[in-house]
Amino acid sequence: MSQTAVLPPVTTDRDQLLHDLETLSEVDLIVIGGGASGLGVALDARLRGLSVLLLESHDFAGGTSSRATKLVHGGVRYLAQGDISLVREALHERRALLNNAPHLAQPLAFVMPAYRPWEVPFYGTGLKIYDALAGAASLGRTEWLGRARTQAQLPGVNPSGLFGGVKYWDGQFDDARLALTLARTAAAQGARVLNYCPVVDVLHENGRVSAVRWRDALGGAQAREGTVRARCVINATGVWVDDLRRLDDAARGQETASMVAPSQGVHLVVDRSFLPASDALLVPRTRDGRVLFAVPWLGHLILGTTDTPRDAVAREPRALPEEVAFILNESAHVLARAPRAEDVLSVWVGLRPLVRPEHEEEGGTKTISREHTVRVSPSGLVTVTGGKWTTYRSMAEDVLRHCQQAGLLQALPPCRTARFPLLGAPAPGAPATSLTASPGLHAYGTEAADVQALSGNDRDLGLGLSEAMVRHAARREYARTVEDVLARRHRMLFLNANCAIQAVPAVSRILAEEIGTDGDPDAFLSLAERYCHVPA
Repeated sequence: MSQTAVLPPVTTDRDQLLHDLETLSEVDLIVIGGGASGLGVALDARLRGLSVLLLESHDFAGGTSSRATKLVHGGVRYLAQGDISLVREALHERRALLNNAPHLAQPLAFVMPAYRPWEVPFYGTGLKIYDALAGAASLGRTEWLGRARTQAQLPGVNPSGLFGGVKYWDGQFDDARLALTLARTAAAQGARVLNYCPVVDVLHENGRVSAVRWRDALGGAQAREGTVRARCVINATGVWVDDLRRLDDAARGQETASMVAPSQGVHLVVDRSFLPASDALLVPRTRDGRVLFAVPWLGHLILGTTDTPRDAVAREPRALPEEVAFILNESAHVLARAPRAEDVLSVWVGLRPLVRPEHEEEGGTKTISREHTVRVSPSGLVTVTGGKWTTYRSMAEDVLRHCQQAGLLQALPPCRTARFPLLGAPAPGAPATSLTASPGLHAYGTEAADVQALSGNDRDLGLGLSEAMVRHAARREYARTVEDVLARRHRMLFLNANCAIQAVPAVSRILAEEIGTDGDPDAFLSLAERYCHVPA
């Protein structure tokens, strides 16, 4: 396995980063968007020797990339849809991700409880095919379970009418911290990455994309701004890719046909006592044909998710009452103790950037392919959207392949990311704390000692967040706001919104000490109240 280069700490001082950006005139590649797709491209490109600038309008993983169901998976339901190529690719990418970031992505067993006698052989046979597609990248073999063993694997499962179950293996991860680690790994390798720095215009020369104009989103009336030229510009803005495509098309006097059909996924977090298991629970087909997960994660239990078409693309999408009712009602069928609305600790929603079919028909999004799409416009703007976290690395490789084929980049050396450990990755075979455990220093991998050395390591702010972790977030992880700390450097907002509210004064105080700003606590309090609210 390739080893991550040991480099001196990269500055995250915002004034210095902005000064450097103001003096930067040209790079090989500009990536717009700091989610899974954009960060994957930035790291891949930098490791192949390109000069890279990545600009994110908000925070890294501030949109969809921090709101996944936390699964690294081949996609059991994609197998049912017959999308064999996507499943095979994802299963192999799953293994690469788990190897490159074992402190942030790990194997997780799933059990499908069977309440009808045909379900065990039916789903068990399908999952044997899943195993076969994984080949050497398999995480464990599928097992058919009797009633007693199913109950042992899933304490808290509803025993009424239970025949047995099927156990198989996939993975889980911490999405926001993985995104942040990709950003920091790319920066450690020499890429320039900056959050809260939106691209406000895409510039053209002779009908071709030639540069972008950026602006500091935190600068207020005196915001710094500038222009950087590039040989190639990547639009990796997730569900917002059509906004940049409109800027590009307008420069050519063209109308823009939307690429993205947004789909909304709602998640409810409850106490782990509802399913005190180390395995996840999967219902592959609910009464209305959807999928339900109950996933142990960071000491809590995630229930979800939905797949609801949405027309609006909101920065903070809202759960619909019927989505919450679906999750709670279906959970009541498979859990011995049914969660109620008052048991929900946090409600959060992600928008999936599904690629709209060329000849779209009315209907839902369950049958739209989850594969990614790369398009190169007549002016040379390269747009990537769709896909999922599991395949972020192969998506990046595909983007750079398109750039070369379009003549935007010269022939590049081979991709190195398949075997490139990310920052904090422990040595192969080193023991790792499960991601089902409560949050703690283990999330930092080999950087845990650096965090412990900071002031306030012995002062807990709730759910395992220490003052030292907040200082580390401000000094080394690009955190600028209370939200950055409590939503993405630590996952408190996603685990228990009320607990996050209680931590606001301390986090705001520490940010003021570290970076000279209070991190906009009022904005976070307003946001956290929404995560507390369970629509009914």
